[in-house]
Amino acid sequence: MTPGSERLTEGDLDDALWGLLSASDRDDPAAFAAEHDRAAEALDAATDPRWIAWRHALAARRALADGDREAVAAGVSAARDALGRCLPCAQTALTLAYLAVVEVAADHVDAAMVLAIDAGLLAETAAADGPSRALHQAHLWLSLALAALDLEELAVAQALQGSRVADELPGVADRWRLLQLCAQQHAELAQTLHRRGQIERARELAGTAVDLAEAARALDWEAGPADQDLLDVVQAWAVAGCGEVEDAIGPMRRAHKRVHRDGGTWLRGYADLVLARLLTRLARTRSGGGHDAEATDLLVDAAGAFAAAGDRRRYRQCLLELGQGTAAMGRPAEALHWLEAYRADTGRAHARGRELWAEMFVRRSRLREAERQTAHLRRVALEDPLTGLGNRRSAERRLGGMRVGVEPVSLAVVDIDRFKAVNDDTSHSHGDEVLRRVAELLREHSRTGDEVYRWAGDEFLVVLPTATEAQALTAVDRLRAAVAGADWGDLQLPEPVTVSIGVATAPAAADEPLGWRSLFDTADLHLFTAKRGGRNRVRAHGGRAGDDAP
Repeated sequence: MTPGSERLTEGDLDDALWGLLSASDRDDPAAFAAEHDRAAEALDAATDPRWIAWRHALAARRALADGDREAVAAGVSAARDALGRCLPCAQTALTLAYLAVVEVAADHVDAAMVLAIDAGLLAETAAADGPSRALHQAHLWLSLALAALDLEELAVAQALQGSRVADELPGVADRWRLLQLCAQQHAELAQTLHRRGQIERARELAGTAVDLAEAARALDWEAGPADQDLLDVVQAWAVAGCGEVEDAIGPMRRAHKRVHRDGGTWLRGYADLVLARLLTRLARTRSGGGHDAEATDLLVDAAGAFAAAGDRRRYRQCLLELGQGTAAMGRPAEALHWLEAYRADTGRAHARGRELWAEMFVRRSRLREAERQTAHLRRVALEDPLTGLGNRRSAERRLGGMRVGVEPVSLAVVDIDRFKAVNDDTSHSHGDEVLRRVAELLREHSRTGDEVYRWAGDEFLVVLPTATEAQALTAVDRLRAAVAGADWGDLQLPEPVTVSIGVATAPAAADEPLGWRSLFDTADLHLFTAKRGGRNRVRAHGGRAGDDAP
């Protein structure tokens, strides 16, 4: 599918990745294996940590389909090592969420939950960079992972976030898939709440699921037969969840027939499970009855399908419902068999562990939000909003921590020449633009390691750590020349913008070390001298200057 490494492009890798993610999301291990084989050359040739992580993550998914548990663990471990060298972004969140799905499918619940928490936190942070396909997919896979961990409320929230991101992207297929997922997870959560006796809330969620399914159908997109069948199953289930069980049975039986004719193993199990639940509800109504035996047979078939597909969560659900259903039918020995099988596969500790993980997920998300708010307040307190430079408070903090007189340091006070005339002769908006551009020029042309602050009004401060006076003069005159040589024509100013600069240096091992305030006052005095000397020039100790403008 992809060329050799000499011609390999980022687009080749992206195409391979989206194809593999799509294949991973389908009930067809053979299709994923074929896609993985086609993409192997591109992934093996990649050297960026991001793609190394994906190479191992997808290899783990392949090992899962092959039943090689050791290879799954090795792949996940190698992928996490590579992610440690990646920047925190939507792509990293997506990889972590995908790994979480792999781990929960391997029944490594605790490892999957750790990955899901990390993916969730990164996805929240990445949202500040705007919508992207990677972010939308991160929410999709995170939702799948959380649903598999029985954290259904959190799974619904992630699916809804993913749907909102998808709404801002051009891909209709992505929007359709997220609407389908949202509908499915609303219907599943409605089932859980109905079982707990929260009938009104369950009906509300089921109604939302119907609306989401209709919204997916309204899109100008023709999904594949398996996806359409899944949507039909979900919509029939949601209709039943709204209390209209008899209206849902006909469409559900038709969908069930199609799925058993053409669908994969997992989808057949899912259709069996949903039809069994609808029949169980119908059997509890006055007009129903006689459906318990059929529902039991369907649950047995569904359990076998989910076991074969590696869906341990739904396998356990089938065992539990078989135990409850056969008990209600007055068959205690059979009920005990199913409930014992359920207890062997899970238990109170496992359920309590999921509750604790859910609590941790929510708490860490709230903690991250608090950290973001704190960082925002810190930026507001220490950053000049107009130029993006550190403000006077930030500069004073920095200067207060410097060892003036212990190591050489220079300060440069920069003032825009005749700035008042800019505001008076043009407008304050022009004045603001001049300030922004001067700030950018100072930042762009400063030496690596030098720091630029907006001190007050049209005055800036440049801190030059370790710079001797000669080094400071050379560096600072480059700043003066950059401003003087900039193109200001588009602002239609009365004359070009220039700056005057005063410099002061504290040498290392001074006999009488200066405080930073004294050093600043000295630089400010030299700035006054530069202004009186004709502006657009640099002044330092003893009247020495850099290369003044002619």
